[in-house]
Amino acid sequence: MIVVTGATGNVGRPLTQALAEAGEQVTAVSRRAAGMPDGVRHVAADLAEPASLKLVLDGAKALFLLLSGDFHAADARPVDIIDLAASSGVRRVVLLSSQGVATRPLGPSRVAMRAVEDALRGSGLDWATLRPGGFASNALAWAESVRTQGTVAAPFGDVGVPIVDPQDIAEVAAACLLDDRHSGGVFELTGPQVITPRQQTAAIAAALGSPVRFHELTRDEARATMTRFVPAELADDTLDIIAAPNPAELRISPDVERVLGRTPHPFTDWVARNIAAFG
Repeated sequence: MIVVTGATGNVGRPLTQALAEAGEQVTAVSRRAAGMPDGVRHVAADLAEPASLKLVLDGAKALFLLLSGDFHAADARPVDIIDLAASSGVRRVVLLSSQGVATRPLGPSRVAMRAVEDALRGSGLDWATLRPGGFASNALAWAESVRTQGTVAAPFGDVGVPIVDPQDIAEVAAACLLDDRHSGGVFELTGPQVITPRQQTAAIAAALGSPVRFHELTRDEARATMTRFVPAELADDTLDIIAAPNPAELRISPDVERVLGRTPHPFTDWVARNIAAFG
């Protein structure tokens, strides 16, 4: 049995689907219930309380570990989840980390994630670490304003990074959970090209077949919006990257193709699959 945390999210949902289609027994974990593929068991649990995962992990062979922004809280102990997995008999953990652990190692959220990576590496378990850059699905934050106002509002409109499709992250995660060849790997996951917010807006407009206006936010305006959903230090770390990506953050990684044997999906593919959210 494979346990997938964050199972209702942009990565967890397609990962759960991929594992179920591969014939695996899957337990999907999230805070709230949601529709799951046939045969997938759902368990409501909160990673901020690792003890709530005890019964879920007993008897599992592998764990996909996705940590929400809550783990940055002062009293959070995400390492306890790794210890619990080991004591429950889990043999393999695939961790969803962040590209910034390598490219911005001194950012507060990156320091915390590095500690989780180090704990996993020293746990004695089989492991793999995924370090994606920005997600294509972050564009869903624009969906309401596109529907109601025909507008995308974002900072740094002409600064791009190679954002990655969560479907690609999910497929790489599935490969790492199922294939011993990927054990001990650290995989940097990006899309196939650098793309700016203004170019993303144009792609959404093209898929809709109607105009979408781009409105550039100041950094302070963007931070005020982001901190409604994520901790301030995570918002600041993210804004630092998208304001002035360094050469490592602009690099197109070969790791998606190395694992999956195909090139990563471009942003236009993600838009085509999700255009209903914007219409």
